[in-house]
Amino acid sequence: MRIGLVGATGVGKTGLALELARTESRLALFSCDSMAVYRGMDLGTAKPGPEELGGMAYRLIDLADPGEEFSVADYQRAAEAAESALEARQVPLYVGGTGLYVSAIFDRLSIPPSDPEVRASIEAELAVVGPEELHRRLSEMDPLAASRMEPGNARRIVRALEVMAITGRSFSSFGPGLSAYHEPGGRLFGLRMDFELLDRRIEVRVSELLEQGWLQECERLLAAGPLSRTASQAIGYQELFSVLRGEITLAEAVPVIVRRTRRLARRQRSWFRRDPRIAWHDDPAELGADLLELLRA
Repeated sequence: MRIGLVGATGVGKTGLALELARTESRLALFSCDSMAVYRGMDLGTAKPGPEELGGMAYRLIDLADPGEEFSVADYQRAAEAAESALEARQVPLYVGGTGLYVSAIFDRLSIPPSDPEVRASIEAELAVVGPEELHRRLSEMDPLAASRMEPGNARRIVRALEVMAITGRSFSSFGPGLSAYHEPGGRLFGLRMDFELLDRRIEVRVSELLEQGWLQECERLLAAGPLSRTASQAIGYQELFSVLRGEITLAEAVPVIVRRTRRLARRQRSWFRRDPRIAWHDDPAELGADLLELLRA
């Protein structure tokens, strides 16, 4: 059995998961967060600390240095290895809001290969001709793939052309993608919250993280060198780096971080809401009871 606990950032997934794991020792906690894989990026990614964990293991965090690229395929491999190391009685509980990571585990996605040199070459061309021209080329090579992405979505267009250059296959041939929902490799539960309440929680959490030393964490990261392309997408870090460089004030950075976090929460909610396999709950206690009932059946 495999269980997923998903939802938008800030709804209380990690806290609920920790409570469940204290109640039911069979549960093995697995992070499903694309930014928690980076060492040293702790406060901004809301990793549970040693006191919260109380000696419990929290798997699939701290897998790479912030300057390293880390892909969905890397996460898949790490998850497979971590699951294989579990005892027979243990049940993995994946906790997080990174939809692609959830799909990688529960839909067993076939992740196309990547090549940094090929991607860099396409990105160099992108800088010259723009995404619309590359989208036009993709339309000629793989009309179906092109129809699934906006002409201005440079990242997805580059990825499609990269995969085709490496494999010689159309990008769309790698399956129906994330819009198809098959029988999942486990059970999925979702925790949700009214957006007005969630917006207030996000604002409070950003303030709390700064009080706990988020800016100092960013100072250490900045001194260690530039973040990788994937790590640099973590919300809040670039804004706080700008504060440390003297480019903006902390008072200017905070509302930007809050706004971006709220937008992330809405994107996550939209992503998961499309999935009919998720059993949604508004009450954490009710969700926890249902999950434990499943585990003990």
